[in-house]
Amino acid sequence: MKELEVLLDKFWISKEDDRELYYMIKDSLPGFKAFLTEKMGYHVIVNPYLIKLEKLSGKAESWMGISQFESTMEYAFLCLILMFLEDRGREEQFVLSNITEYIQGNYPSDEKVDWTLFRHRRCLIKVLRFASEIGIIKVDDGDEQGFAADYNFEVLYESTGLSRYFVRNFSLNILNYKNYKDIENDELIEVNKDRGIVRRQRVYRRLIMSPVVYNEGSDDPDYAYIKNKRSLLENDIETYIGANFHVHKNGAMVVLPEDHSFKECFPDTKAISDIVLQMNYMIVESIRNGELRPDTDDTITISKAAFDSMVGRLRSENMRGWSKEYREIKAENLITEVIDYMAGFNMLQVIGGGREIKIMPLCGKIAGRYNTDFQTEREAAADGD
Repeated sequence: MKELEVLLDKFWISKEDDRELYYMIKDSLPGFKAFLTEKMGYHVIVNPYLIKLEKLSGKAESWMGISQFESTMEYAFLCLILMFLEDRGREEQFVLSNITEYIQGNYPSDEKVDWTLFRHRRCLIKVLRFASEIGIIKVDDGDEQGFAADYNFEVLYESTGLSRYFVRNFSLNILNYKNYKDIENDELIEVNKDRGIVRRQRVYRRLIMSPVVYNEGSDDPDYAYIKNKRSLLENDIETYIGANFHVHKNGAMVVLPEDHSFKECFPDTKAISDIVLQMNYMIVESIRNGELRPDTDDTITISKAAFDSMVGRLRSENMRGWSKEYREIKAENLITEVIDYMAGFNMLQVIGGGREIKIMPLCGKIAGRYNTDFQTEREAAADGD
């Protein structure tokens, strides 16, 4: 169901931005709403302005978050902008200085916000651009990039009225929470006291919203559910997502067809995706020739230095086929990009305070290399050197 894919993939569907898509989703919603509410425990907001699926993760993971943000300050700025917009009506205009004054007066930290500091201005610019892209504000006049050079620079904005739907509704008072695990535990249990339903919804969420669900041992209730309910899961995933369901000893995942609509998936058309495919192939070959030895859970732990060396070897063997950007990238930057990308898809974990890399089983599932002609040309070039 393409409509369900769109709803799962997009943060929301704004009627003003895409009227045709809005009505297409609205008309098709009865066909899969029961799946969303009963199997995943999701709530769908439908009003004259938008359609939003309030997506929750089955388990918090390191790759989750807003990809454009790099610091807690940016998240704090976003929350303050949402608070600021609470008092602004739809199409009500305001200027950048209204926001900067509000943030300075309400920032919840011992660190004071100082707009003379470029770092603080840069954080706000990223948040404002995100707010504009997601659709909670519009730029009527100006460009916030001017704020980077001059903290007195003004931009005229207007509220779209969608900010009130940005944060999902919580069933409990979040002021009582001390960390993200309190949210995970209380939300599911409060919504439904039946632990069987809690586990079912958690498993469906993890399978559909995460790259892979790993087997965490004999006492892992989620993986026990996956193995026991494999046929039911497979049928639901095929019926509603149009995808295949693969279950292995140490991991289960949804494998999408080539014509899927999801933006963030592996592999995709990005150059770094191709490089990671090649990295995975190198890992598989290193296992075959005995250079790497998996543990009983199919993970492999190596030193960060050893992983860096593998990336260096990958580069020397394959860079002839890479884009100009990655042929010329600094070695340390390439290593960082490979690690960040692989960690984002649960292919590896950085452990031991950054001194070790744990290679996860998913690396062996999806791997690739250049065709035989490229390999022959590469070897010929090496002989010529």
